[in-house]
Amino acid sequence: MGLSHHEPSDLQREMDELELALLQRGIDERASHRERCARCRRTPLVGERVYVSSPESIVCELCHFVGDEPTRLVHTPAFGHTIRIVDQRAA
Repeated sequence: MGLSHHEPSDLQREMDELELALLQRGIDERASHRERCARCRRTPLVGERVYVSSPESIVCELCHFVGDEPTRLVHTPAFGHTIRIVDQRAA
């Protein structure tokens, strides 16, 4: 008896497991670089004001209670990088 069309081969099953493992590793790696609210663990949106409760800890606007913590805006990863426009029409 051969393999039916509904049963994946061992090779296909291993490839699917590898694909899932690589996807999970990429997701975990990206998530490790994101800032998260210390209270709800939500990733603040770009442009959202966050409250700095300590150098390593921020609190989002949704979780913030009235206090005197300093604030800052959330920026995109490209913040601080400049873009130079080059006019190539004259070349």
